[in-house]
Amino acid sequence: MWGKTVKAVILAMTIGESMSIANDTPDYALVIHGGAGTITPDKLTPELEATIRKDLLAALAAGQRILAQNGSALDAITETIQVLENSPHFNAGRGAVFTAEGTNELDSSIMDGRNLDAGAISGVRNIKNPITLARAVMEKSPHVMMQGHGAEAFAKEQGIETANDAYFHTDHRWQQYEDAKARKAGPLLDHDGKGTSQEGPSINKATNGDYKFGTVGAVALDRAGNLAAGTSTGGMTLKMHGRVGDSPIIGAGTYANNQSCAVSATGHGEFFIRATVARNICALMEYAGLGLQEAADQIVLQQLVEMKGEGGIIAIDKEGNISMTFNTPGMFRGSLTNHKEASVAIYKD
Repeated sequence: MWGKTVKAVILAMTIGESMSIANDTPDYALVIHGGAGTITPDKLTPELEATIRKDLLAALAAGQRILAQNGSALDAITETIQVLENSPHFNAGRGAVFTAEGTNELDSSIMDGRNLDAGAISGVRNIKNPITLARAVMEKSPHVMMQGHGAEAFAKEQGIETANDAYFHTDHRWQQYEDAKARKAGPLLDHDGKGTSQEGPSINKATNGDYKFGTVGAVALDRAGNLAAGTSTGGMTLKMHGRVGDSPIIGAGTYANNQSCAVSATGHGEFFIRATVARNICALMEYAGLGLQEAADQIVLQQLVEMKGEGGIIAIDKEGNISMTFNTPGMFRGSLTNHKEASVAIYKD
């Protein structure tokens, strides 16, 4: 029996660094991601890797403080994602990439597994923490999704904190933008291996030019048994005016239902939209009776691979089982429960 268990774990790690916590049901749990893609040790300096790990741990700590004090999963993921949005090292909030027009446009979504309430925003500018605006749409408007100037006007009405253009201008993202323009590339996502993902004067081109999947997200289970999920992104470098990815789309980049699971995705958005990745993982649990990990593997490691879609997901089910599944060389990620201390990882290890 023990030999079979070890073999199963080795196989899971070989095909996608999938992880499931299936022992005693935790009182609470939190899982985060900061993007997936061609993230390998040669693409990060030791200093940058240490900083990213520190940011991931800080995000987990913010959410744990809420969950440990009987706070809601919704509050926990909101706080957690704000920490990630405030870091310049992820493609969300302050670290957002630049569009073809040289601006920063932000997308975000959030969903409450208790009642299937959801909120999303797309193509907004100057919103310091987009996840807070997505939540305001969910809780303080009759709508699910708002975009562009209308969403920005709503943010002003709700007193959502804003920041000027300079706040979102990070040197490595601008250099990434200039590099992409110089190469006359089309729209580029984070971490796809088209350059380097390092920054600083000693780094080749100093561009953080690994263009795929810098989206951030969080999913949580609280002590009351409720699930929640949220996702936030800056989109694609050089993206066309009006382009929308999967992150603000409920069912594609974000989904949560107490009857099954909560999911946040990161990857090539066009594929995640077409495969309705987040909802389909939950649907396989609800209607096909699959376990969380089996459902995640079927969508991320089979369907997406067949479609040539790259990326990954984080998910948690109502029993506290956790999945961090991806079909790329790496994914910034971390998790904790009341039984398990916070841990973070980057590579397929």
